[in-house]
Amino acid sequence: MTKRHQPAIYNIAAHGGFADALAQGLIDRFAKDPLGLARGLVILPNNRARRAVHDAFVRLSEDGLLLPQMVVIGDLELDESIGVALDRGELALDIPPSIDPLDRLLMLARLIESESAARGRAILSKEALRLAREFARTLDQLTVEEIALKELFDIDVEPDLSSHWQDSLAFFRVIAEKWQAKLGEMGVVDEATRRNALFNQTVKAWKAAPPDHFVVAAGITTSAPAIARFLRAIAFLPDGMVVLPDLDMVMDDEEWEMLGPFAPDPETGKTKRAQETHPQYHMKLLLERMSIARAEIMRWPRTGTSGAAAKRSRALSHAFAIPKLTARWQSLEGKDRSLAGVQLVEARHSAEEAQIVALLAREALEVPERRVAIITPDRGLAGRIAVHLERWMISADDSAGQPLSKKPQGIFFLALLSAVTDGFPPAEFLALLKHPLVRAGDERREWLTQVRKLDLLMRGPRQAPGLSGIDSLFESEDYRTKKRRQEVLPWWQEVRAIFAPAEKALGGAINWAQMLAEIRELADMLTGGQVWAGPAGRQLADFLSDMEDRAALGPINIQPREIASYFETFLAAIPVRPPYGGHPRIAIYGLLEARLQQADLVICCGLNEGSWPQAITPDPWLAPMVRKSLGLPAQERQIGLSAHDLVGAMGAQNVVLTRAKRDGSGPAIASRFLLRLKAMCGDNLKEHEFAANWARRIDRPDELIKIEQPAPSPSAEQRMVKLSVTEVDRLIADPFAFYAGKIMGFKSLDMIDDEPSASWRGSIIHDILDKWAKEDDYDPDALKRRAEAFLSDRSSHPLMRTLWAPRLMEGLIWIAETVARQREEGRAPIISEQKGTATIAGVELSGRADRLDRMPDGGIGIVDYKTGKPPSNKAVKEGFALQLGLLGAIAEKGDFDGLSGKASGFEYWSLAKKGGDDNFGYIDSPTNPRSSQRIEADQMVDHAVTEFTTAINRYILGDEPMTAKLHPEYAPYGDYDQLMRLEEWYGRAPDPAAGEGEHE
Repeated sequence: MTKRHQPAIYNIAAHGGFADALAQGLIDRFAKDPLGLARGLVILPNNRARRAVHDAFVRLSEDGLLLPQMVVIGDLELDESIGVALDRGELALDIPPSIDPLDRLLMLARLIESESAARGRAILSKEALRLAREFARTLDQLTVEEIALKELFDIDVEPDLSSHWQDSLAFFRVIAEKWQAKLGEMGVVDEATRRNALFNQTVKAWKAAPPDHFVVAAGITTSAPAIARFLRAIAFLPDGMVVLPDLDMVMDDEEWEMLGPFAPDPETGKTKRAQETHPQYHMKLLLERMSIARAEIMRWPRTGTSGAAAKRSRALSHAFAIPKLTARWQSLEGKDRSLAGVQLVEARHSAEEAQIVALLAREALEVPERRVAIITPDRGLAGRIAVHLERWMISADDSAGQPLSKKPQGIFFLALLSAVTDGFPPAEFLALLKHPLVRAGDERREWLTQVRKLDLLMRGPRQAPGLSGIDSLFESEDYRTKKRRQEVLPWWQEVRAIFAPAEKALGGAINWAQMLAEIRELADMLTGGQVWAGPAGRQLADFLSDMEDRAALGPINIQPREIASYFETFLAAIPVRPPYGGHPRIAIYGLLEARLQQADLVICCGLNEGSWPQAITPDPWLAPMVRKSLGLPAQERQIGLSAHDLVGAMGAQNVVLTRAKRDGSGPAIASRFLLRLKAMCGDNLKEHEFAANWARRIDRPDELIKIEQPAPSPSAEQRMVKLSVTEVDRLIADPFAFYAGKIMGFKSLDMIDDEPSASWRGSIIHDILDKWAKEDDYDPDALKRRAEAFLSDRSSHPLMRTLWAPRLMEGLIWIAETVARQREEGRAPIISEQKGTATIAGVELSGRADRLDRMPDGGIGIVDYKTGKPPSNKAVKEGFALQLGLLGAIAEKGDFDGLSGKASGFEYWSLAKKGGDDNFGYIDSPTNPRSSQRIEADQMVDHAVTEFTTAINRYILGDEPMTAKLHPEYAPYGDYDQLMRLEEWYGRAPDPAAGEGEHE
């Protein structure tokens, strides 16, 4: 073979269809000999690119081909290793092995955690893990750029840094020095170091003895010095070729030189800032490190059939001009700003954007053999699109996969950790017990039956932490839950025994190995091994196995409540991909995976700032000034890479660009790339004519059905129910709510882990006052002791012990003092929390009186305790608050366990403040003579019975419909709003899209 004196470097433009053009060009050149291709070596950037080129060869082979060997240089960002062809044989014998990535991460985290503690700044284990990832990334950048660690110690920039960055730099130096010493002790190197050595060894070997077959490096854009030397060596091989993707050959030489990088000014020593955010900057840097001029690059002889017109590449080159040259947009001719085949869609919000993208992809599949690529860096948007595609039973091949933390197995595992380490809080614990993987199979139905009963017991404010806190629920004296507690107790004792070992293992100082074993065994026991099934399950099992093998490298001083978030950091970084791919003609790509891919329709989604380009994450270790002094790439270079990805994606024949005007946090800002395209192209960037309307119409019914105010009419038999005094007010104000709760039996439930509600606080107060009455005979000092005991009980809700404690104490003391004073005046409490019954208007009516007093005149006083503001006199007079009057009617027409008589007092005792008074506690009565809405005491019972009889004759004995929210001003509760579909008929605004134009 003769030595080549001119480099063989080619370019395939963005509109050229890289994979097809590369494959066709190699077929034309080497496939004349049946073994011509098979003898060659094609080097590609990553596994996705290898698959794309492989598929291109398959599409273009007519009678079959023996394909060349295809290997990848690997990608640290994608956790891909160098292909075997470049990492084998004698070349690799003298290079130390690389440290395992998980070992590296855990060891760095321990090192950072211990050094932080030594510096008197102890950090959480999760934070140490995050810093370890960032440290490894920065260290790899130093290695890739071939910046020796010594240079980190030689730079003298501390005086210009803030104290924070000075500390950070000093800490980085300490960790880096100790890490290098540790690697030396172990006889290993970092993966980036080994990669550089492998490339250098390969270059050296090929220069000494060039391969006897062709070697093609295709699609590689990494500008690392070692890779630049590697590509240069290939370009000068006798049968070597380098094929670059998307190099801008349209840009004039003047602009090309303005990109940088620049040498320091010999007089001032200052360096002009390079255009690192430009999509061609890293390509220019690569060529300079290869010592290759752009003029030496040749056009690849073939073009792919799926590419766009060449004029689009010219327009994109102009659109991404450096800021100084954008003024020339005004003088561009139409052909130089043409984006024919590119359409824009701006959705109202991200949910609509996902719907639009799915519809566009579905439409494209109507054309036989048409391929669709959906490209977005927004993983949340990608997930939404995939779900929408499932409407048509399309499983899109998402190359980035889903994080293990979002798969059922990962969700279960994290829920298990959260429940055990956080003291079994109700929401997390019930979510764990109800998870589909738990007790999957024949026993799941019975399991869920018992879990639902436990769910009902755990509703309301949170119980005390730990399994003992749940045990306390079964020690309650609440008569309403007695039957349910008895039913579920045997099952709970079995479940408790399952969780007790894990709770014990996390009760004190954590033994990392024991904790991992206990959690793994608990997960296996709960799911019957199902948690380890499938791709996600196998990855979870492998991960836990790896962590158990490295138990000695676990965190130094982790707290139980950190464990779930610590593991979530790992699981979120483990992608789970389907083993057999998805639909053959639709794929969803991230930016890295999309490089060199081809499709007939490319949809670039999420073109908003913070998404594309993604927000720049600052280096937590090295200040920008330090990075610049060392010669590290600026963090902003990622913007240029994102721009290059967009240009490459827009090389397809048909392209749709989409963005949402709003995201979950509010209005969104359009991507700077999209704004450039719109500014340069103007009307040449066409909006998609129908896409937005398709998305708005797909879920809109052909005919909008108007929902009328619900008014069910139960049968006479259904209406004959027993009533309590508290249900009468609801019957009158909101008959539908009465119908739903009393006739249909739909009981409202407290929220899980709810804040203490007014009714819950009321129940606590009633319980304290009832025990005070029955056990302490209204002794004022005893009531105070009971309140103090309740507030000091650690099992009570913390809000009760802190925020509500002062008003509770003052209110109860006021009650005790008022009762004592009234007893001296001749008014004596008789009964507390007593149920009474009476038949009124032909219906059995029951009620529970909070307290009944014997008044000085011999009559009965009705007392109702309130924690808040009592009903207004107006509500009582208008018949919407009849409780006191109806309790008086029961006293007169029935009895309270043998007690009956004339009702002469009707009072609300409120523990709240009244008006501008600073004291807690006051008495309010509908019979107050100073009220303009008062009712005379001797008319209270008659008034209540009259209103009650009217309601009974209408709704119970009559056939009047149970109308929803009949008197909404007296029906503020919303227990049944969803059932009555309140938002669909009450004050509903017209559909804003109803008058929009429609397109077929």
